Amino acid sequence: MPPPDESSGVPARPRRRDAQRNRERFIAAAHTAFAEHGVDASLEQIARDVDLAIGTLYRHFPTRIDLLMAVFEPKLQEFVETAERALAMKDPWEGFCAFLESLFGMQAGDRGFNDLVSMRFPASDRTEAMHERLYYLIEANLRRAQQHGDVRADITEADIITLVWANGRILEATGHTAPQAWRRNLHLMIDAFRATNRHELPEPPLTAEQLYAAMVHLSG
Repeated sequence: MPPPDESSGVPARPRRRDAQRNRERFIAAAHTAFAEHGVDASLEQIARDVDLAIGTLYRHFPTRIDLLMAVFEPKLQEFVETAERALAMKDPWEGFCAFLESLFGMQAGDRGFNDLVSMRFPASDRTEAMHERLYYLIEANLRRAQQHGDVRADITEADIITLVWANGRILEATGHTAPQAWRRNLHLMIDAFRATNRHELPEPPLTAEQLYAAMVHLSG
């Protein structure tokens, strides 16, 4: 209970404005830290960056996942809206390509977002539900283009996720010297996804179980 106001004996109003300001400062500092260092960025350093105690950070965000979801909620919503716009495009191939371009563009310069969509955190119901939604939209865009005969039928959601992993490594290697280099690799792969002139692949795609296990392994 807040201490009483000495002049009236009435409890003082909580400092909600200060609390909200601190929350916003934590989110801004965390966005910078996660973008540079990924989801394992130091929470202690984030607190130091805004000159607040780590205990104050935990009062606002009891777990790292709580902070991650607060930081990336706008970008996750952008992902959903981008995927839905792609599904609404008249040409399924153009929609598929536009979706991939937008997804990989959101990865660029943001290691934290890359980590979040590349990994699974099975102990968190919030991130599990988020991933199910995101991957449903990936699959919907892929299946639509396949049903139209534009994308080869043997491409799976797992192939898109492995491309996300590969793009993350490309961004890490070239981000400071050639920040748009990822687009070349993406469009090489888009050409490889085309149904025309396809060749048999030497290995089957990852199963859903293998994909999930690999994403959990990355988060460990």
